[in-house]
Amino acid sequence: MRRMLRTVKPGGRRHRRWTAARAAARAAAVGIVSAVCAVAAANAPALAAGTASASGAQPGAQNEAQSDVQSDAQYDARPGAQAGREPLPLERLFDSRAVSDDARPGAADFDGAGNSLSAQDLAAAGWTPGRELAFDGARLHWPRPAPGKPDNVRAAGQAVRLGGRGEALTFLVAGTTKGAGGGDAGGTGTVRYRDGSRSTYRLTAPDWRRGPLTTKAVGLPHLNTGSGRRSETTRLYAVSVPVAPGRELDSVVLPQDPGPDRDLHVFSLALRGGSRGWTGTWAASTSGYAAVGPWKDRTLRLVVHSSAGGPATRIRLENTFAPRPVRIGHATVALQGRGAAAAGKPRALSFGGQPGTVIPAGAQAFSDSLGFRVPEGTNLLVSIHLPGTVTAVPLHSYTSQVSYLTGDGSGDRTDERGAGAYTGKLETWPLLTGVDVADGPGSVVTLGDSITDGERSTPGANGRWPDLLARRLQAQHSLPRFGILNHGISGNRVVTDRYPGDGTSTIMSGVSAQHRLERDVLAQTSARTVIVFEGVNDIRSGTSAAQVITGLKAIAARAHERGLRVIAATIAPCGGFYDCTADAEAQRTAINRHIRADDGTYDAVFDFDEAVRDPRQPDRMLPAYDGGDHLHPNDAGMKAFSDAIDLRELV
Repeated sequence: MRRMLRTVKPGGRRHRRWTAARAAARAAAVGIVSAVCAVAAANAPALAAGTASASGAQPGAQNEAQSDVQSDAQYDARPGAQAGREPLPLERLFDSRAVSDDARPGAADFDGAGNSLSAQDLAAAGWTPGRELAFDGARLHWPRPAPGKPDNVRAAGQAVRLGGRGEALTFLVAGTTKGAGGGDAGGTGTVRYRDGSRSTYRLTAPDWRRGPLTTKAVGLPHLNTGSGRRSETTRLYAVSVPVAPGRELDSVVLPQDPGPDRDLHVFSLALRGGSRGWTGTWAASTSGYAAVGPWKDRTLRLVVHSSAGGPATRIRLENTFAPRPVRIGHATVALQGRGAAAAGKPRALSFGGQPGTVIPAGAQAFSDSLGFRVPEGTNLLVSIHLPGTVTAVPLHSYTSQVSYLTGDGSGDRTDERGAGAYTGKLETWPLLTGVDVADGPGSVVTLGDSITDGERSTPGANGRWPDLLARRLQAQHSLPRFGILNHGISGNRVVTDRYPGDGTSTIMSGVSAQHRLERDVLAQTSARTVIVFEGVNDIRSGTSAAQVITGLKAIAARAHERGLRVIAATIAPCGGFYDCTADAEAQRTAINRHIRADDGTYDAVFDFDEAVRDPRQPDRMLPAYDGGDHLHPNDAGMKAFSDAIDLRELV
């Protein structure tokens, strides 16, 4: 899904080089925290205890959007009636009823055919009225109105009051087609800035009954109809579009009505304020939603490896793909000693000033800032207490690293320095998707598959090529010492999804690189540059070079719209692997020819193919770099990839 940003003043051009001037501009942009326009608007009460903010900021750090309150008599809620009038808070524009109580399903009509979302399903997912819902760093809110009352607006050119500066605008949306599930609903809207300039955006809302499960914010198990409830997955989506960095917003004009039988519904919108002085030091993608245990009142102790260092830290937990909330009782961070033992007393993390939090289905939570210095290139222990019974979790499936967990009923062991309680072992990273450090120049994201994930590198040695790249960056002082965020997923593809996007599955190869781009690249902490190294799994499964190239171009275009520098890496040879056929080799060669063409699609190219191929058999890796299966490089091959990177091209 492509989202375009076009401004009527200079300043919206795509990023080519990271500069000190750009860093200062971005810092100014994100220094003023994002304003939120949703159901709560300016008069929102304080968050309930245990609810984390999307940013992890201390209470009081967020500046809510200020709005003028007008009486119902001053506002005509008919679609299009507000066009050309003064901007209003979003909730004052609500003209559609999407949610009904199961006992009164006829009280709402979301699609013009008497169908609606179930209030009970939403509550079971943790989407209760007024609840903060953090997605991709934006603080959305679920509408406050009771079931059967107007709770969303049908886009028809209305102007929404929204102030602040940020890096993207996130909408909570769904499309409807009268009488049945249909296609997307979309249109072009306008962002108005305080300096009188404007930019346009393209907003597309997937259909609430037929849209892709792989990009949904939440899936609900039932459809309420006029005659009662029936089993059918309904969906809501969080969709982000770019805004002009550094400019203060005044208002957002919604797209026009998409047609007589189709509507684009907006429930909430928020300005993503940016990372405000944080640098990502470690990250992992959610590769699927897997059945576990069940785990009963256990503590996880996850081992992760920092890239950049900093004087303070925070973590990011995500409940992606989950149908139910997950309760976090307590969390701590420590430097690793030996195994599950900490090198010192673990330090307690908090969430909105509370020791724990509840993360709604599909959402995320950042911890508050903690004055705990993280050294560069160091193993950390992040301990998470899960006080309830957990039967499934979102996780990263391949870690090349052993982590630990306690037994059932062991309770909160997060603050224990010793390893005695951690009797079990994990080879996955559940829930934890990021660790940030204060200060620093920002982050480089590596978007890839099992090779980037580190398969066939020495387990526990942190010898993945992104780890080696991080060491090279930290060892020099002439260029920014970026954090490196590894978003490789074993088995991942550019074009097609592997994990279906809903429910528990044994397939843990993630949704496609295009479908996870927002979450795993564009919304990553202070992302400056992305290195795209994918495609080998596509060509092995029969996807054509043309399809992969189209996907790579779309990734580059979306990243450029957000101001990221985009670097493509050529696909390494895999001759000798069982399904690397002559046709797969022909597709690989065609894709690499495109990447090397230097047609302006990418800002730079890293030739990983050339770095490891055998000159005498160019469809194969050199034996010295082969991890044994002819597809995955060994430690020497990982080093060859890292050494092939010109560090200057990252900037």
